[in-house]
Amino acid sequence: MLDYKLLDALAAVVEQGGFERGARALGLTQSAVSQRVKLLEARLGQPVLLRGSPPGPTAVGRRLLNHVQQVRLLEHDLGTQVPSLGETGAHRLRVALNADSLATWWAEAVAPFCEAGRVLLELVIEDQDVGLKRMRAGDVAGCVCAEPTPVAGAASVALGAMRYLGVASPAFVARHFEGGVTAERLYHAPAVIFGSDDRLQHRFAARLGVADGFVHHTVPSSEGFVRMLESGLGWGLVPALQIRQALERGALVEICPGEAVDVPLYWHYWRQGGVLIDELTARLTHGASRHLV
Repeated sequence: MLDYKLLDALAAVVEQGGFERGARALGLTQSAVSQRVKLLEARLGQPVLLRGSPPGPTAVGRRLLNHVQQVRLLEHDLGTQVPSLGETGAHRLRVALNADSLATWWAEAVAPFCEAGRVLLELVIEDQDVGLKRMRAGDVAGCVCAEPTPVAGAASVALGAMRYLGVASPAFVARHFEGGVTAERLYHAPAVIFGSDDRLQHRFAARLGVADGFVHHTVPSSEGFVRMLESGLGWGLVPALQIRQALERGALVEICPGEAVDVPLYWHYWRQGGVLIDELTARLTHGASRHLV
């Protein structure tokens, strides 16, 4: 039989990004958490953690973490059916999603679900192209990402596509794209990207014959990203949902009208996640259909 105190220690270390923060989350000493992880490894006869910074799960550790996520969801369902178990408080749900979804449609879609189910969200922000790694590592109950194929034990459902427009301020366009956008001008005009995993600008530039290597700012904030563009510091790809008003008031303009990039988004969740995850899935598919392409 699995000892869930040991599994909780493993999950806390991975989810919190270290032994010290994991111990704090569990209300234990760092030494106690370390001993629990070592005991788990001793019982299994193999390591469950890669001692890096931050620590990461081994292949066996990932399978255990996937199991923990599903057990937590099922325990919530059981607690609502058998109140004497004491599972009557708010349930914390750890979900990975991209910053642009958080900045646009996500909150409106999940608000009724959180209110009705007394759910507290712990959101992990990852680029839509790499968010599935959180599911694979077993440290989230679900994720929104651009990958359609689920990991083992999970399922995925298409939410729609986020439409991105290439935009910049009128002043930036006048300085760098007078006479229109060309591959050479786009290569030398500073871009704005979200982070190292953000390849949207590269995809957009490739359509116009621009290879990797163009100059760019890095801004890991959806709001800061738009502010940089409005200030005339660069061009970039932004969700049409996020900049509707900026386009209407002329703070931003499309640098290549009609050249949109549609990024499909998928919701990934554990198949054995129970009623709670099924309800969230229903809310997300309904809510996303009102905003995504």
